Amino acid sequence: MRAIARRNNAAANSLSIAAALRLSQQKDFPMNLEQLGWDPFFDNAWKSVEAAGTEPGRVIAQHRALWTVAGQFGELQAEASGKLRQSTEESALWPTIGDWVVAKAKVGGGMVIHDVLPRRTQITRKIPGKQSKPQVLAANVDTLFLTMGLDGDFNVRRLERFLAQFWNSGAKPVLLLNKADVRDDAKEIAASIRAELLGVDVLCISARTGTGLQELDAYVTECRTIVLVGSSGVGKSTLVNRLLCAERQCTQTVRATDSRGRHTTTARELFFLGSGAMLIDTPGLRELQLWDPGQGLQSVFADLSDLAQRCRFRDCRHQEEPGCAVRAAIEQGDLAPDRLESYRKLQREQEFQQRKTDALAAQERKSSLKKTHREIRRYYRERDVP
Repeated sequence: MRAIARRNNAAANSLSIAAALRLSQQKDFPMNLEQLGWDPFFDNAWKSVEAAGTEPGRVIAQHRALWTVAGQFGELQAEASGKLRQSTEESALWPTIGDWVVAKAKVGGGMVIHDVLPRRTQITRKIPGKQSKPQVLAANVDTLFLTMGLDGDFNVRRLERFLAQFWNSGAKPVLLLNKADVRDDAKEIAASIRAELLGVDVLCISARTGTGLQELDAYVTECRTIVLVGSSGVGKSTLVNRLLCAERQCTQTVRATDSRGRHTTTARELFFLGSGAMLIDTPGLRELQLWDPGQGLQSVFADLSDLAQRCRFRDCRHQEEPGCAVRAAIEQGDLAPDRLESYRKLQREQEFQQRKTDALAAQERKSSLKKTHREIRRYYRERDVP
């Protein structure tokens, strides 16, 4: 934490993107696209879509149908063009926090977003409710800070669900076990989770006291983009304030009965840290339904996959089959029964969602075909009218 604080103090404690862009006019604090995360990937994408009068900009705040976009032009409010709205408003290509967009100055001030550049990474979930559609929470992120409190709301099964969904986002997952100051066995819990979740960095911290925050130095480096994701009440806003060395985000205490929190962050916003890193804060997730996790499920349960390879039968369901290595590990105390049940539950949910998505896609194709046939019949009727 001392290293972060030193860098923040060197850059006027903490800077939002707005402050950083205002300082870009000063010789001692230049601001350019690279400092906003621009790299050869986006440069190549821009060459294929560049249009006269447009400029690249990055979405740094999102408020329903309005965005705040930052670029060499400064920081301006932006709205979607009619063409973009018509083609992508109901899809995952709708502009979101962290996106690089093709923007054009609007007469009278502000910008108009005409297109979204291809994303290098994206944090996606299924949209809340019964609709079978994806929702992109953040784009072009390098590191995902999955935050979970070690208080009464701590839930390993929820943690597995989050990781299964976000593992294949393209961002590096880092688990932040926050509120380590509320229990004496915080380090033991972190060690047990670290042993199960291979490939995930597990850090034990306390945003309230500052304990362990120095370990974040390796991730909040210049030009890197980090996103904070987690349920309400896990301490994301407190952590943001710690990293910014300022009370920028509102915080509330959790309920005493179950340590559940309320929404204090209501919009997605990108902050500029003194280290040169960018930090995206997101509202707490009340629910997380799987959406095309790909190999995320197998990656989170890599220990189960390894055990399954030792089963006598290749199609072993890990129930009553003889020679089942998974059941043997449970009986020997090397694998928690709840972990196997969690895997089965997520696997069933993934299969159900896939069937539902395929059925909806088939229905959409059928409806589209019917519409085409109607248009063809209408064309011939009108053509034959004398």
